[in-house]
Amino acid sequence: MIVSTALACAILVGSFIFLVLIRVPVAFALGIATVPLVVMDLRLTPFIVLDRMFQSYNSFILLAVPFFLLAANLMNSGKITDRLIQLARVLTGWMPGGLGHVNVAVSMLFAGISGSSTADAAGCGKILIPAMVKEGYDRRFAIALTACSSVMGVIIPPSILMVVWGGVMQVSVGALFLAGAIPGLMIGLALMCTVYGYARVYDYPTEGRPTLLDLWQAIRGSFLALLTPVLVVGGIVGGIVTPTESAIIAAAYALFLGMFVYRTVSIRDLGHVFYDTGRFAAISLFAIGTASAFGWMLAFFQVPRLIVGFMTAMEFGSFGTALVIAALFLFFGLFIDAIPTIIILGTVLLPVANAADIHPVVFAIIGIISLAFGLVTPPYGLCLLISAAIGGMNVVQVMRDVVIILVPMLLILILVIVFPDLALWLPRTLMPGTFP
Repeated sequence: MIVSTALACAILVGSFIFLVLIRVPVAFALGIATVPLVVMDLRLTPFIVLDRMFQSYNSFILLAVPFFLLAANLMNSGKITDRLIQLARVLTGWMPGGLGHVNVAVSMLFAGISGSSTADAAGCGKILIPAMVKEGYDRRFAIALTACSSVMGVIIPPSILMVVWGGVMQVSVGALFLAGAIPGLMIGLALMCTVYGYARVYDYPTEGRPTLLDLWQAIRGSFLALLTPVLVVGGIVGGIVTPTESAIIAAAYALFLGMFVYRTVSIRDLGHVFYDTGRFAAISLFAIGTASAFGWMLAFFQVPRLIVGFMTAMEFGSFGTALVIAALFLFFGLFIDAIPTIIILGTVLLPVANAADIHPVVFAIIGIISLAFGLVTPPYGLCLLISAAIGGMNVVQVMRDVVIILVPMLLILILVIVFPDLALWLPRTLMPGTFP
């Protein structure tokens, strides 16, 4: 039997949705969903699907994922987060809504070091949520702000999602890092404006103005940690190192700071750090394999061609197509982890973006920002779950504040769609010889 495109799409998507609804882990659901078609279609064998899975791991760039995770875990274990919080307090704590601005600022600083939103939510949340509640901030607001600000970890470079996107879509990781910088900073400023609005309405406290001595001590305490994004992003953009090599450098540098400079990481701590890193890396990389098999199956049955034909017939144009792409990533991000979504939906929509003359880097930034929303929206909402658990509240109780905080972030996404040069200007300026 040879299965038609429509039937294959229905079986794949239907099986996957059913498996997710009965709470099969997404990584397993993606692999199991391919089984019915392997049985039904004469052209397919289990060995073909397994071969596609293992081929997806044959990518040097994906080695960057566990090392960026290791760097983030070492930063948290080494109490480097505390030093970043102290710097953020000095820089922004004097504004109305002081600790709220500190929360956003430290997430921006941490994003430039770790590349992981979940590490940001866990590391910063453990310190800032109790501190904000103690100083009179509403607990729901503290949880919602911590969750929403943590998503900058996947937008501001370096970013694990950008590494995966670059490896899967064959796009320059250095260009993606630079392209995410301006939208990421804009999201940070939008969040700070939201904090200012909350502070005016609810009369949240303000910290005293810092002295020059306070500023000097904060900069001196965090300076070495802040060199991490310079080493990582600068090395890649300058063509000195590959993304994988930069991730290894980041992990080695974090280990050096924790063990020999700040002396906050002991030999005993390393076992726990390596275990956590290996566990999360295994989950992510296994999902990459099953998602690649699922995505290859969609391509085998020509589902992308079907979608391109439909979108072309609808004549949405570049702007309309970009909005549809963003909406699809937003929707899928509600239910599926970002990495499998990139591999499945990204590869399916890439021909659609090309047909609509959307630059590959702009397509990537639209996809990554859209997927970032999924980290703070149920039912997936991993960063929201982490922050809510730290704050001791139910996710439903904080959703009102989450929605309010997400609105300005959504406006930034629309601005990137309307003005793609927000993403393209920096890579075109700093990589003129290699970036079109």
